[in-house]
Order: sequence, then C-alpha cells, then structure tokens
Amino acid sequence: MSQTDRTERLLNLLFALMASSRPVPKHVLREAIDAYRESPSEEAFERMFERDKDELRGMGVPVETVEGSDGVGGIEGYRVAADAYALPEVEFTPGELAVLGVAARVWEVASLGDAAQRALRKLETLVPGLVVDGSVGVETRVATAEPSFPVLLEAVRRRRAVRFDYRKPGEAAPEAREVQPWGVASRRGRWYLVGHDTVRGEARVFRLSRVLGAVTPFGAAGAYDVPEGIEVTRLIASSASGRQGTTVARLQVASDRGHALRRRGRVLEQGEGVEVVEVDYADDEAFSSELVGYGSAVVVLAPASLRDAVLRRLRIAAGEGAA
Repeated sequence: MSQTDRTERLLNLLFALMASSRPVPKHVLREAIDAYRESPSEEAFERMFERDKDELRGMGVPVETVEGSDGVGGIEGYRVAADAYALPEVEFTPGELAVLGVAARVWEVASLGDAAQRALRKLETLVPGLVVDGSVGVETRVATAEPSFPVLLEAVRRRRAVRFDYRKPGEAAPEAREVQPWGVASRRGRWYLVGHDTVRGEARVFRLSRVLGAVTPFGAAGAYDVPEGIEVTRLIASSASGRQGTTVARLQVASDRGHALRRRGRVLEQGEGVEVVEVDYADDEAFSSELVGYGSAVVVLAPASLRDAVLRRLRIAAGEGAA
C-alpha cells in the first residue's frame, strides 16, 4: 500500500470519528471506510484499525475509547471530541506574517519549495491586501537539492530507521549504512544527518552530499527513541572540527563567472576569457556539489578525485546514473 493510500485512510478515520457526536462502533467504521471494507478478513481489519488508531494517537489526536453503558461491559465505540482536538482561530500580526514569508522564501529552491509557497498563499488570505513576497535585502535561499533530504526528514519525524550507501572522504567505494535518524540540520551551507549507526553501535554524523543513491526507510514507525540531551547542531559542529587536512583544487574558471572561487583561492594564470585558480577544500563530495552549480564556467583540472566527483554528479543530473 502506498503512502498516499495510508494517509487517505488515516484522514478518513479521523473525519469519521470527528463527524459524529456519539461514539462510533468499530463495525460502523469498517463499513464507512473503503480500505477497511475491502479488508480480506476480520483479522486483517482488526490489525489495520489498531495500527491506524495508535498512529493517530501518536500524532497527538485524542482518540477516545468509550466503554459500554448497558451494564454488560465492552466497548461502545470510538470518538474524537472536536473541542479537544480542533485548533482555535489562527491569527498573525503583520510582523509575524512577514517573518513567515521570509521563512517560506528560504525554501523556495528546496525540495519543500512548492509546499512552502502554497502555505504562503494561504497566509496572505488572513490579512486582506497583505503581500509577504518581495525583496528583504538579504539572501534567503537555502540549497537543499540533495535527493535524500525529504526522505530523511520524514524518517526523523516518524522515528523510522533507514538504509543508504555512504561514501566516506578519501574512499572510492561507498559503504552500506543502517541508521536510526535523530535530526537533520544545516551548517555553513551543508546539510547533515545525525543518528545512531546500528551496525557500528554509536552516534554518527553523515553529510547528505555523500549519500549515494536512494535512502530506504525500513521497520516500524516509532521503533526507537531519541536519547535525551541530544543536540544535533553541537554534534555536527564537533564532527566538523574533528576533521583535519585540506586539498588543493586547480580550476579553470571563466573570467566573468566564479568570483566567489577567486575570493577564496589564488589566481595562478590568466588567459583569454579564462583563469586558472587554486582553491583549498576539505571534501570532494561537498566541493563537487558546489562546483556543478557553475556549469561549464568551471572545469576541474586537478585532482582527479574531485573531477570524478563532479562528473558523477553531472551524469546523475543528466539521468545517466552513477558511473
């Protein structure tokens, strides 16, 4: 069953429980909801219903079990009291809406960009005539083009383990990892996953630019707890400070592009329309992610490992897969 089917089933159950002023018996729910009615057996329906009920409760929905009042005992039905779950009217000041508008624009080039913009349009309807787009005088974009980002973010939210291939710095072949995600955060423009590596039995930090291929969630939701006192950003900063050593890249850069690279590096040669620039960097995967954004304006001359990382990313972007 797809994620969409499951979400639709949970919403139908929630609506059915909220729509009635009286407790809804289980057999009525089975007849009212398509997925329950199509269950191949009573046992399959019972398992599905119990999972859905527990998941709604895990999301904070107050699903109540109402005991029978006929003196015989048993369960009369289930309900979600509207006054215990429905949100009060949401109001924002113009200043708060402006901040939310900036937050939405932060995600405009990210994997969550479409959802952020839809939310922004809804927020504008709260104050007639208010437009929260427009220039704010600062760069608000956050690059989260890593394909693993939305999957890992959902895994963190649901506390569900994941599998993925990970290429460590300086190694040609990736390693398979199994991780219980604790959090995803950004540091200096790079995104990281922090979690418990179940094979190695300890906390690890993973840079998303080094995750290769698909991230696959497995196991049940809520299968683990995040240890108390975990500070994701502190762990990421500690991991970054523990890495030592830099590599020098030699790049051919178009004269009218790549000015940020020149500021960070050293111009060695100047030619007609191009320059050779040396730039210090720490990691092939992270630096290649930056370089592909320049397109044909930047050509990697050395080292070969960085050139290979750039070519691999370009092949993936062209739909040719990792080579």
